[in-house]
Formats: sequence, structure tokens, C-alpha cells
Amino acid sequence: MANTLVLLEKVTVGAAGASSITFSNIPQTGYNDLKVVMSVRDTYSGAAVTPQVSFNGLTTNRSIKNVYGSGSAASSFSDTQVYFYTPAGTATATTFGNAEMYVPNYTSSNYKSISIDAVGENNATGSSAQLGAALWSSTAAITSIGIAAQTAFAQYSTFSLYGVSNVNTTPTKAPKATGGDIIQTDGTYWYHAFINSGSFTPATSLSADVLVVAGGGGGGGRRGGGGGAGGLLAFTSQSLSAINYTCTVGAGGAGGSGGTGNTPATFGAIGSNSQFGSLTASVGGGYASGDGSATAAGTGGSGGGSGGSGSAGSATSGQGYNGGTSSNAAPNYGAGGGGGAGAVGTNGTTTVGGAGGIGSSAYSSWLSTTNTGVSGYIAGGGGGGTFQGGTSGAGGAGGGGAAGTGGTDNNGTAGTANTGGGGGGGSIQADSSNRGGGAGGSGIVIVRYTV
Repeated sequence: MANTLVLLEKVTVGAAGASSITFSNIPQTGYNDLKVVMSVRDTYSGAAVTPQVSFNGLTTNRSIKNVYGSGSAASSFSDTQVYFYTPAGTATATTFGNAEMYVPNYTSSNYKSISIDAVGENNATGSSAQLGAALWSSTAAITSIGIAAQTAFAQYSTFSLYGVSNVNTTPTKAPKATGGDIIQTDGTYWYHAFINSGSFTPATSLSADVLVVAGGGGGGGRRGGGGGAGGLLAFTSQSLSAINYTCTVGAGGAGGSGGTGNTPATFGAIGSNSQFGSLTASVGGGYASGDGSATAAGTGGSGGGSGGSGSAGSATSGQGYNGGTSSNAAPNYGAGGGGGAGAVGTNGTTTVGGAGGIGSSAYSSWLSTTNTGVSGYIAGGGGGGTFQGGTSGAGGAGGGGAAGTGGTDNNGTAGTANTGGGGGGGSIQADSSNRGGGAGGSGIVIVRYTV
């Protein structure tokens, strides 16, 4: 008989949303059954929302028999898929559905039976409740479970995978610590990613590697420079005891305002620091300067780009790179890009805003396992804006925000959440415009240790 419930993996959806969730590297020994517990909301604009469940990356040989209640009527029906009901984007704001899925004998050579219990809460009479008996007609052991959204899972949706072991059986593969919004394994390491501040608590002494990225700096307003990326620090082989370690995730800095007429635009704000325990803090990304300013852009983890006649911002040693400078020459007065964790921000030219410095790709395996970063990069700088045309600066790979489109009055794009990306600078068509810079992206802390 099964009796020991162990959290194996956990995913909390961040601000960017998620089109799907995958639990991979499911252990093949030490557990008999699997249980998935979910609190979910989908951004789908329609009424019925049914996220689809797949096994081992396959969507074939599935079936389900449902008993369903809508709040006013009940029905039963069959289908050739496996799914559960959850609220859509049209449901009452901030309501989430709850669902549990139980898979017994998941490594056996028999077909796999699945039970589903779900409530799609809408805080109204038209809610939904579901009991489902599903079957995956395959003799293969289940090694991964995928859950695909109808459109995208909303921020704060959570998915937790538990292993259920036998009586008197010690789990052979389980996390050795608690804490983090995302807990995943690649089969070699456990990863705990914090997209919000929290506590990391080992169950026993262990050696861990830690990646800390601070919040990105805000882009400058009105032909503003790009914000610098948040500082990136990595710590290897840290000896951790069975105590609480505070994980602080820094917020991104606000973007600068655009000013009015010939009034100088304001600077973006510096990003906030991130820190793990008492280790050296990663410094927030440097703020970018705005059009008309003779003051230097801000120093930070990576330096902010210049949008005026002042110098570019400097980086903190070992955490990032300097920002780029502004050209301050006709016809388009390109502002400088913010520095990134992997390269300096590009200088602006007479016709082109500087691109943000690229982020770091050194931790791509960490990012892919936890589904964070952007295409294997993290901590890219923001792009620099332009005036009356030209080409606006692109954001640096790793979450840097692009500058507002050159030749039009556009705000800069915000850095991507939980990448430490710098915000893009504002671009303008005329002196009377007041387009601001984009905010920097928030930071992240990731802890990993061997399985």
C-alpha cells in the first residue's frame, strides 16, 4: 500500500505566462504512483477551457469518461483526449480552478488508468465540476507528463508533481530541500528557481551552486538610453546547512518619463539587488539617461546607456558590462544601449539607437530545465531610442527590452520578467512628445545541487 507522498517537481507560472508545463525525468524507481495537484487559470477568451494532458510527449491512445456539472445541470460523456476543466480569462478576476490527477502503477507494462477531480471556479452560479476516469492505452512506463494550455496559463498558476512510495520504502529520488517557485530536475541536478522572494531550506547539509540575477535598470525617456541589465553572480560548491536561507529577488527599475517640450526627460530607475543568504548581492541594473541630459547614466550590475551628452553607465566588476554612449548628432541622435551580462551596450549612431548588450548564455542548462530566461540567455541590456526616424535599438538577448520604434512616438519596451533585462529607451517624432522608457525586468535566484 502506498503511503509516502513526496514533492518531486513544482512550477509556478511567472508574469509572462506559459503555453505548457512539462514534468520530465520522472523517476522510474522508488515510487509506485504519481499525483499532480494544480491551481490553474487560462487566458483563453472563450467559455470552456480544457487543458490537455499528454504522456511521454504523445497525444495518442488517450480516452476519458466524464461526469460533469455546470452549476445548473449535470451530464456524462466520453472523449478521445485527457483533460480537466479550469477558469478562462473571462472568469471572475483572480479566481483559479483546482484539479488533481492520480496515476497509479505508472511504471507498469499495463495500460495506465488516470483519475481526475477538477473544479473550474468562477465565483458565480455558472461554475463547473468534473470527475474523470481516463486511460492511456500504452504499455510504456510514464517518464514525462505534459499539460498544454488552451491559450496560456496565467501568472500564479501552480503545478506540483508528487511521487507516492510504498510503505517502508525510502524514496530514491527526491528533492533535498524545500523552497522556490519552480522545482525541477534534469536527472543530474535538482533546481529550485525563485521568481519571487522566499526561503530555501535544505533537509540536510548539502553542497549547492547558486545563480543570482538582480533586477534590470529602467530605460530613459524621450530618445532615452537602454537600461542596464541586473548584475549576474554565480557561486559554486556552497556548503549549506539545514537552516533557512533568505532568497531576495530584486524588482526591475521604473522607466523614465518623457518630459514635455524641450524639458529634459527623466532617467530610468536603478534595479533592485538580488541576494541569496549572506552571499554577495547582485547589483541592480544601471538606469539610463534621457534626452537633453548632460549627466552620466547610472552605474549598476551592468551600466545604463546614455541618452544625452553625459557618459554611459559603468558596470560592477564581475557582474556585467558597461552601457553604450549616445551620438547626439543629426539626423536621428541614436541613444546608447544598456550593458548586458555578456557584452557592452552598443553605442548609438546618427541614425541608429544602440542595441542592448547580450546577456549570458553560460547557464542555459539551468534556464532550460526551469523554463526561465529567454532562449538560453539571461540579463540582456535594453535598446537605445532615436529621434525623428532612424532605427531604434534592439533589446539584448536575455530579456532586454527594445527601444520605442524610431520615427514614431513610442515608449520603450519593458525588460522580460525574471531575467534582469534592462528596459528599452523611449523614441520620439517631435520635441513635444513625452514617451517614456520601459521598466527593467525583475531578477531571479536559482539554486542547484546533485540528485
